Amino acid sequence: MADKRDYYEVLGVDKNADDATLKKAYRKLAKKYHPDVNPGDKEAEAKFKEATEAYSVLSDADKRRQYDQFGHAAFENGGGGGAGGFGGFDFNGADMGDIFGDIFGDLFGGGGRNRRANNGPMKGANLRARVNITFEEAVFGCEKELEIVLKDECTTCHGTGAKPGTSPVTCPKCKGQGQIVYTQQSMFGMVRNVQTCPDCNGTGKVIKDKCNACHGTGYTSSRKKIQVSVPAGIDNGQCIRIREKGEPGTNGGPRGDLLVEVNVARHPIFQRQDMNIFSTAPITFAQAALGGEMRINTVDGEVAYEVKPGTQTDTRIRLKGKGVPSLRNKNVRGDHYVTLVVQTPTNLNEEAKKALEAFDAACGNRPAADSTAETSEKSEKTEKKKKGFREKVKEIFEE
Repeated sequence: MADKRDYYEVLGVDKNADDATLKKAYRKLAKKYHPDVNPGDKEAEAKFKEATEAYSVLSDADKRRQYDQFGHAAFENGGGGGAGGFGGFDFNGADMGDIFGDIFGDLFGGGGRNRRANNGPMKGANLRARVNITFEEAVFGCEKELEIVLKDECTTCHGTGAKPGTSPVTCPKCKGQGQIVYTQQSMFGMVRNVQTCPDCNGTGKVIKDKCNACHGTGYTSSRKKIQVSVPAGIDNGQCIRIREKGEPGTNGGPRGDLLVEVNVARHPIFQRQDMNIFSTAPITFAQAALGGEMRINTVDGEVAYEVKPGTQTDTRIRLKGKGVPSLRNKNVRGDHYVTLVVQTPTNLNEEAKKALEAFDAACGNRPAADSTAETSEKSEKTEKKKKGFREKVKEIFEE
């Protein structure tokens, strides 16, 4: 048989390592080489066994003291060679749940031998619902009403689930412990495992005679209307928590909460990003060139804005404090950013066309109107001359 490696070397720790360091080192190796992660890999299985053996010794103060004094020889007489042992260390009959459960919990069948049924007060489960609101309602807040199904304690059995005059009895399967312990053969020998009792679901109690009103559940259901206060500034997808409007608690525990998800409708003009609002606004060519007052739509209604002369298209302006309020302080608001888009005129009448041509000529982009008239006169005279020549030719051929 090959010489066994030093346990500290196996775990990759110093001989002065504390319990937390040992546990961390073993956790890393066990996750890497566990047979469930490496099915059929004999080498990984051997390394897992080696790491487990090292940790089981070094994590026990008495065994570690013996190992530090005598090395592997401390366990060669009376400690190894059993059917469930490997490499000189015996795991037969060992409560491996204490070792593995401490590290991985339920992955290795749960740990700890001192678990008991949880009969203390427990908070009820949360309920979820959804409410639809408009863009403006999200900005300024609103009140909404939801109709949901809520459970309440059964008035007949007062939440016990048992028929009046009877009481729940101790679960015969788990003897009131809420858990059952069983052993099974594994690569390490016989291993103890702990699981929640399937008969009482961990309560340690079972109901023989169920209440007719609630069928043994201890609760009755009914539809109720719940008022939801939507705060100003809430955004799409965010939730409102309404305390103690969820499922009832158990053993005197408080009710769960109602979580209302907010669905904000899209707005035809405004878009939102955090606390800021964005939109576009059209302005005429004359407004852009000459400047002047224009009206802009905001969530607060129309506001006046003075356009600067020579404003170009895609100019962005900022309307301070016209955005979305902060959820923490509704008096603090974001801004509204408006992109100005210059509109090109279409379907101009003759008067508008002449005015625009005159404007273009004044800017030096085309000949003046007088010059255009002179050119038109010359064209007419030329056309008359051409017409006279054609008529003369026609007379000659007719003769």
